[in-house]
Amino acid sequence: MKFRPCIDIHQGKVKQIVGGTLNDVNKGVVENFVSDHDAAYFANLFKADGLTGGHVIMLGAGNEAEALKALRAYPGGLQVGGGITVENAAFYLEQGASHVIVTSYVFQDGDINQANLDALVAEVGREHLVLDLSCRLKEDAYYVVTDRWQKFTGYQINQTNLQQLADYCAEFLIHGVDVEGKRQGILEDLVAKLGNWLTIPATYAGGARRFEDFQLVKQLGQDKLDLTIGSALDIFGGDLPYREVIHWR
Repeated sequence: MKFRPCIDIHQGKVKQIVGGTLNDVNKGVVENFVSDHDAAYFANLFKADGLTGGHVIMLGAGNEAEALKALRAYPGGLQVGGGITVENAAFYLEQGASHVIVTSYVFQDGDINQANLDALVAEVGREHLVLDLSCRLKEDAYYVVTDRWQKFTGYQINQTNLQQLADYCAEFLIHGVDVEGKRQGILEDLVAKLGNWLTIPATYAGGARRFEDFQLVKQLGQDKLDLTIGSALDIFGGDLPYREVIHWR
């Protein structure tokens, strides 16, 4: 298990946001932190510290230029997501992304769009594709959510579905949306389920706030999950020292 960094971009700025408040009209969005630094600054920081497998997420339109700054600053060191389609996926890889992260293009109208998934794999290869299975709880089960995490699909996070999707991608990125940005602790039940079900690399994000959360993810996830921390880090306005986090073992 390792720490994976993140760069979230909203309205052209690096931010940390309470994930469940995102929407198409940008009203009522709760911002934990807005950086004075651009995305390239953080990409160079992560590059200098030898951190790999982090992700750059474009939260809505108009963030492409800022994301490209990060990819070009740290070629091969970051994944990119947000508005990725078969038409632009190869472009972002050419600009330095190690992988493209996809949700809404693959999950449409409440279910998986197999044709779109097949097209992405054909375009960039399974080895360059990360499926974002960010999810929310409904009726005692977790379901993939799309469109700024506001729309539930009928696609449940379970062992069968994870095993099937593993044939189409290199990794999963899984945000626990209900705690994303809230610094209230991880979704322990979700992490434990993922630990039992995962067969390929995956990163969990959502709610981590202290070093004890590292140990929880490691144990409950059976050492199959990496961990992203955003709002809790001091570089993003939180209390958890980044310099100590990157050396956690």
